Amino acid sequence: MQRAKRNIFLTFEKPDSKVREPQGEKMRHYELLVILKPTLTDEEKSSQVESLKDLLGKNEAVIEVIEDKGTRNLAYEIQKHKRGHYYVIYFKAPSSAIAEIERIIRFNEDIIRFMTVKYENKKEIAFWETLSNNVKKSNQKVEVQAEEKSEEKSQEEEKSQEEA
Repeated sequence: MQRAKRNIFLTFEKPDSKVREPQGEKMRHYELLVILKPTLTDEEKSSQVESLKDLLGKNEAVIEVIEDKGTRNLAYEIQKHKRGHYYVIYFKAPSSAIAEIERIIRFNEDIIRFMTVKYENKKEIAFWETLSNNVKKSNQKVEVQAEEKSEEKSQEEEKSQEEA
């Protein structure tokens, strides 16, 4: 009867050696394009965007900006839909998180198509930053215009109440 050989490896650490903690992964720049079904209501669309925000947050992603591109015609039918509502999300995340994010997005029936783009070299990252900054600026302009309109409406309502 043969006896199985056992290999035992013992490692000893020098007492003055420094123990290194694993450092976190480097945050990469990404763009996520999501096309939602055109049949969704505004509330359902906003809840889908919120679920995407939560998903990215759980996977250590930092969202820079979310751009609502609106409803557009598709180049070809996807799941019997000729139109789709587009959202573009600019974010930073560790590369290990992308596979999990895409896996979960695939289960969502309200998303008819998605695409993740990774920006790697300095030139691409600079382009990503200009894109996200431009979207931030345009969103700020839209918010200011919306505030101005709401102020005008409230002033008109006050005038109409004073006249009555």
